Amino acid sequence: MDNKKILVTGSDGFIGSHLVEELVRDGKKVRAFSYYNSFNSWGWLDTLSSEILNEIEVFTGDIRDPNGVREAMKGIDEVYHLAALIAIPFSYHSPDSYVDTNIKGTLNVLQAARELETSRILVTSTSEVYGTAQYVPIDEKHPFQGQSPYSATKIGADRIAESFHKSFNMPISIVRPFNTYGPRQSARAVIPTIITQLLSGKEEIKLGSLTPTRDFNYVKDTVNGFIEIAKSSLTIGEEINIATQQEISIGQLAQEMINQINPEAKIITDNQRLRPEKSEVNRLLGANEKIMKLTNWKPEYTIEKGLAETIEWLKNNLDKYKTDIYNI
Repeated sequence: MDNKKILVTGSDGFIGSHLVEELVRDGKKVRAFSYYNSFNSWGWLDTLSSEILNEIEVFTGDIRDPNGVREAMKGIDEVYHLAALIAIPFSYHSPDSYVDTNIKGTLNVLQAARELETSRILVTSTSEVYGTAQYVPIDEKHPFQGQSPYSATKIGADRIAESFHKSFNMPISIVRPFNTYGPRQSARAVIPTIITQLLSGKEEIKLGSLTPTRDFNYVKDTVNGFIEIAKSSLTIGEEINIATQQEISIGQLAQEMINQINPEAKIITDNQRLRPEKSEVNRLLGANEKIMKLTNWKPEYTIEKGLAETIEWLKNNLDKYKTDIYNI
């Protein structure tokens, strides 16, 4: 793997930027696919140290365009495909953009990989494809449920990836992280939503439903999961959870952060943050036996340790967040 050239799509995003950073620190040659815009912004890549940035080849383009994707993948040995639209509330009123980005974008990567004979492709899934747990812990055989337009498009992308492996014997793995959190996460996600409200001095913390449970991965554990899956030939043709196999309710999670930052704060329900009843995923608790059997991965962060690091980072970067509006 040391001499291979790696492309990371979605490199300008939350998990993608951490993945790029870790690959470079590990001595890998990385091409970072960043969403083209007239501001010449590379998203979270812009916040990396010059030491890391100097080692990255940045390619700006649009995952929805097959020509740019093919150009970005020339000379690449391994692709970590993370580019996607992920905000569930936004998918309610703009589903076409999710089909174009998540399904067609994945197809563009797979078509280019087939043409260029790319030696390894990791397609990023999400625990949201499972919907509300029918049994726990949720293993990779759990039924898929499209409880939002977002999850439906990710199910579609996964199945297209599966079809390319089975139809063309392509070396594809489907990587399925459960809820990831940490530095650089969008304020639309629950953990930075809570922390940024608390750090900005608010004593009434606005949240949606408090009863759903989630299995939270600290971003460094998620990134290590990707890297370990790529290292193992046993993971080819497989879909693999990255999960801690522990769950916590949103209410318990919020109280933990309140206790760490401002014990006087109270939680109030904000109706605009509630999902439609049948769209809410009430329980996600992932099984991690498969990843631990096929790779050397294991989670290293407790929720307390991960939250402490996230809070510390947000204290120093609060100016990057709009704490007075609901970010979807």
